[in-house]
Amino acid sequence: MARPATISRFRSCLTASRAETSVWIPACRRPNWHNKRPYSIQSQEEELAKLPNINPDALSITKTTTPKALVPPEELVFGRTFTDHMLSVEWTASQGWLPPRITPYQNLSLDPATCVFHYAFEAFEGMKAYKNTRNEVRLFRPDRNMRRLNRSVERIALPTFDGEAFTNLISRFVRLEDKFIPSSRGYSLYLRPTMIGTQRTLGVGPPGSALLYMIASPVGPYYPTGFRAVSLAATSTAVRAWPGGVGDRKLGANYAPCIVPQLEAAKRGYHQNLWLFGEEEIVTEVGTMNFFACVREKGTGRKMLWTAPLDGTILEGVTRESVLELARERLGKEEGWVIEEKDFTMRELAEAADEGRLMEAFGTGTAAVVSPVRMINWRGRDLQCGLKDGEEAGEVTARMKEWIEEIMYGDVEHRWSVKM
Repeated sequence: MARPATISRFRSCLTASRAETSVWIPACRRPNWHNKRPYSIQSQEEELAKLPNINPDALSITKTTTPKALVPPEELVFGRTFTDHMLSVEWTASQGWLPPRITPYQNLSLDPATCVFHYAFEAFEGMKAYKNTRNEVRLFRPDRNMRRLNRSVERIALPTFDGEAFTNLISRFVRLEDKFIPSSRGYSLYLRPTMIGTQRTLGVGPPGSALLYMIASPVGPYYPTGFRAVSLAATSTAVRAWPGGVGDRKLGANYAPCIVPQLEAAKRGYHQNLWLFGEEEIVTEVGTMNFFACVREKGTGRKMLWTAPLDGTILEGVTRESVLELARERLGKEEGWVIEEKDFTMRELAEAADEGRLMEAFGTGTAAVVSPVRMINWRGRDLQCGLKDGEEAGEVTARMKEWIEEIMYGDVEHRWSVKM
């Protein structure tokens, strides 16, 4: 499919301007960027890179004296129950990363002028620790979470860190909190690494101090209904992300503006928004998840799996990447599916639904893993996404859930599953 005109022109212009600088400046006023100056951002990065990185060997552990009672798994609500401890590492521009600490879960003490409150210097990750029936505890692709968190913090002038060293600390933290990890299928210990700027200043600039910390929450299925198909409201009046923005980074500032449109969708009886972009209404993401559609090609009947490309507006989901790799390996090579990362419009999706070619659709993300879609409301009508009455998930959705979970829980040995 030819790339829709509006977004193509927008991205072409951005690419052209980025070739010279990340900020557009008229050609007659652009300096010679090849002559680096001593006060350039590059020079600052080089100096900061010389500072000490995270050192797992320096970890100190202070255990709680008031351990919490365990909440029965069936009573868990996502993100409401927390473990006994937290992991934290401070950073300063003069000393680099300070010794890491595991301490009792506690409030943070921050000055009202702390920059995170005023200018949104905050990024986070979502990952999980899984326990199986053999009492093994595993992480799923933690290297991808560390890479993405580093990309996120770098974008907002927060310090990067050694991802492997922090994963080592996560492993030690998870072992300490072992009793909080439910062993039932579908349950896990949700881990929330977060970095915030902590400098006390109202000035706008790179923070001179930061805090990288992690808390953990035992969780069950993300949606109260469990593994059930959801309904979506196609939304074009609000935009989740745009070319040249930060939609591809996991920043807290990306999430708060999505709450009001979600509430509006809920008032109409829909679970989440399907975010559309531009005049062509290009399909991007669903709620806080990546979106996939299984479609039969018009004319040939070939089975195709579509998802939006990583063009700077789409979050580089760990589950998204995993679904694509599994799809190419097991659906593409073995069953002849065409796996495509491409722009596609809501009109194309509606046409496929009307013609019976939309086989199924689903969202993917760390919290929900895989979430099947029953219908999409668009321009006043509900489009059915291939599910039969009484059916909660299509064949591909169910297989993806099974394939990913058997890796997460260690039912099959796989390079993505890291045993603690």
